[in-house]
Amino acid sequence: MGPESKIVVGRPSDQDQGQGVLRATLSALHWLGEHWQAETVSGWVSAVSGQQGRIVLSGMGKSGLIAQKISSTFVSTGSPSLFMHPAEAIHGDLGMVVEGDSVLLLSNSGESEEVLRILPRLSRLGIPIAAITSNPNSSLGQAARWCFSYELPDGEGCPIDLAPMASTTMQLIWGDILAACLMSRKGFTAESFAELHPGGSLGAKLIKIKDIMHSSFPIVEMKTSLLETLQSISDGKLGMAVVLDGQELMGVISDGDIRRALERSQTSGLNPLQLTASDIFSGHPPYTINSDRLAAEAAGMMESRKITFLLVLEATKLCGVIHIHDLLNAKVI
Repeated sequence: MGPESKIVVGRPSDQDQGQGVLRATLSALHWLGEHWQAETVSGWVSAVSGQQGRIVLSGMGKSGLIAQKISSTFVSTGSPSLFMHPAEAIHGDLGMVVEGDSVLLLSNSGESEEVLRILPRLSRLGIPIAAITSNPNSSLGQAARWCFSYELPDGEGCPIDLAPMASTTMQLIWGDILAACLMSRKGFTAESFAELHPGGSLGAKLIKIKDIMHSSFPIVEMKTSLLETLQSISDGKLGMAVVLDGQELMGVISDGDIRRALERSQTSGLNPLQLTASDIFSGHPPYTINSDRLAAEAAGMMESRKITFLLVLEATKLCGVIHIHDLLNAKVI
């Protein structure tokens, strides 16, 4: 038997160990589902949503990494926040915390030395303290005005039950609970989210039509000749023109409408140069969409109807045109 096929007797299989991690995490989640403190959360949300300052997160080691993620979630959902490393805090970074702020401290044991050392200064400043910990009776849990606790009925799920695994998941879940409740209390909407995420695919999905539409577009009258209509469409570079009768919207002329009109004139023996916009446009009501709708909705309408543009209305007034190229350039599709 070669060294590569050596068998270690008594070692759990990968499947067994993976199931152990899942079992530990699921049992902790089940406990939290039955015991999370809704009244404590409401008290914290009421206090934080009414403050003028930031939510300062802090934690040591793996708890610190989770604290950074929670802080990032707060920021991206409309609640100013920052992360303060506790070891740096006791060497000057406590100056980051000012009047009007609140702090949310993370420690699985509730006895992390670096975290406990910043508590006296925070108390003297009158900074409201909240904690996420597995031990509400710990030094941190007792010092916090709001303690968000969890239990690990089956431990961490770690093979030696020392590396943080289930505990960091529980801290992360608590952060998401607090962020979700804070978003709801503040009335944070998809539009609010779009304002904070102008880049990337998330921002693209939340762009409004009015932000990318063409407010200047080709317009022809019912009596406009074929050649003038063609010139208007060419100048507009949208492959279409809006047809008006005075101030009344009659329809649109697309490149396809012109091709079909020329085919009809050839069949009937008419001189195509005598055609006007009234002879060319289809007469069907044009597809429209409101300027306050999401660009993604415009993409859905174009794809389902197999068209390349929509007229944009503000209330009932024509205010623009959105073309499929606009959606492509904005990475909506």
